[in-house]
Amino acid sequence: QVQMAESGGGLVQAGGSLRLSCAASGRTISSYTVGWFRQAPGKEREFVATTTWSGRTTYYADSVKGRFTISRDNAKNTVYLQMNSLKPEDTAVYYCAVDSRHPWGPAYIRENQYDYWGQGTQVTVSS
Repeated sequence: QVQMAESGGGLVQAGGSLRLSCAASGRTISSYTVGWFRQAPGKEREFVATTTWSGRTTYYADSVKGRFTISRDNAKNTVYLQMNSLKPEDTAVYYCAVDSRHPWGPAYIRENQYDYWGQGTQVTVSS
């Protein structure tokens, strides 16, 4: 069992930056693929970013590519999402997730490929 806890959300002006953190507990996630998803009001949850165990393989949604960076600190059992050049359309609840079923596995972009999720942190970007 893995618990994921997001933090770092808040209100920021367009063009600003924010760094989200997701601390895992209950189990070491150093060998697991992790991902970030988001859900805006009235919208379905969508993929944002993912990285594999080493942090060297990453994939991003087209909407955030070049602006967001996913990273991890396995010593701290934590994954991060650095968000730069934020836009109002980035406003959403951001969730972190982990795939604990495939150690040292590939990156995933689908919700159903992750088995443990955090409760989310709100990011609001004003224009």
